[in-house]
Amino acid sequence: MGDILQIKNIDKIYGTKVKTKVLHDISLSFKEGSFNSIIGASGSGKSTLLNIIGTLDKPSNGEVYINGKRTDTMKKNELSDLRNQAIGFIFQFHYLLPEFTALENVLLPYRIGNSKPSKEIINRANELMDFVGLSKVKNNLATDMSGGQQQRTAVARALINRPKIILADEPTGNLDSESTENVYSLLREMSKESNTTFIVITHDRKIAERTDRIIELKDGKVHMDMNK
Repeated sequence: MGDILQIKNIDKIYGTKVKTKVLHDISLSFKEGSFNSIIGASGSGKSTLLNIIGTLDKPSNGEVYINGKRTDTMKKNELSDLRNQAIGFIFQFHYLLPEFTALENVLLPYRIGNSKPSKEIINRANELMDFVGLSKVKNNLATDMSGGQQQRTAVARALINRPKIILADEPTGNLDSESTENVYSLLREMSKESNTTFIVITHDRKIAERTDRIIELKDGKVHMDMNK
């Protein structure tokens, strides 16, 4: 297994007159197909780091490589192409579009780069809905689903383009313990099945302990990096 993702000597500074340094000289690499968590107190820099890894934000200093390609120097349109193909995002809030059905929501990332979904992609979307246990409600509008079902739809959506990396920011922060359990079992299963690299931000140590590697941030620095 090679490294799918590397970050080298990352700093992040916000502000011009009054500067706040949020990340200090962080270097990490992630192997293909690995299941990782990033933990840390509120304000430790977890989400900032995830946004830089996911190319939603640029570092003030340092380098980011996805699949061997340097991303922090890419132009906007190159970045959005790479992001749509290589990275799936799952956030704490599902961000489903309410006027679309669950199945239509799952197809959205594909439709960004292509006008009409092919039969093959529609089949894949149906398989993913099956996989996340939502075949029966796939034609429901997003608003006619429970919180757990909406989040499982967001998981399926993140996987439609077969990304190499899934970044999940507190993906079960709004869910009860049973739904949390379901979503995490799903993520693990998907990681194994598709050899996708998962990086999950969580404040819940119980969840972190179920991942293969725990990275703890403290005051914008790597405080601990532990492989199971």
